[in-house]
Amino acid sequence: MKIVGMLVGLFLTVPTLVVLPMSFSSARTFRFPPEGWTLEWYERLFTSPEWTTAILNSLQVGLVTTALATVLGTAAAIGVTRLGERGRGFAVGFLLSPIIIPNILIALVIFSAFLRLGMTGSLFGIALAHTALALPFVVIAVTARLQGMDPALQKAGGSLGAAPFAVFRKITLPLALPGVLSGAVLAFVISFDEVVISLFLQSPTALTLPVQMFNSVTVQIDPTISAASSLMVLVVSVPILLAQVIGARRRNAGRQR
Repeated sequence: MKIVGMLVGLFLTVPTLVVLPMSFSSARTFRFPPEGWTLEWYERLFTSPEWTTAILNSLQVGLVTTALATVLGTAAAIGVTRLGERGRGFAVGFLLSPIIIPNILIALVIFSAFLRLGMTGSLFGIALAHTALALPFVVIAVTARLQGMDPALQKAGGSLGAAPFAVFRKITLPLALPGVLSGAVLAFVISFDEVVISLFLQSPTALTLPVQMFNSVTVQIDPTISAASSLMVLVVSVPILLAQVIGARRRNAGRQR
């Protein structure tokens, strides 16, 4: 199994090892290995208005998506854990359906609905659409954490006179916090990397970074895309790695206690 895991890891990381050197290439076209080295494409990425606007838009959409998906997903996960067996299966299937349904179908439905509501071409509309995609991952992360909790703790808090919100704030939320934070990280990563729905809902003032990269590839060959790709790899990978490191340290600290 370790060998299989290593092979899968290499399969996923090798393309990154190609993209990163290309982002420093002095060539005006995509070429590997680079014949020369330059920081021109990173300078253009962080100084060109079209690229900086796309980066800021992606960050705004990602933060709004993270907030909405974390709050709604946590509430949904708590509700699911309190349902009976039949109701729980139906609720989980409904909440996780965006993972099963192809993104292109979700994009078509959302575009049709948002077109009637006048929400196309806005960053908030894109954030709402991304929330629908990110919500299942928050539900999965928080539900997994809640299922590992001892329900007697919540019952004890209620029996001692604490209000339901006080039980949630002082018992449920602290114990479920690792799952909530993991879900928030996943929500941000999914939003920052999403391109299909963003393409349907884009406008000249609402372009996210993946859409800007897609438009640059289809219109012209711009080496700045390699620098943008490297930035996306960092933005997507670093939060996940930090969450894994923090989680591992907490588990080790818990075992030592």
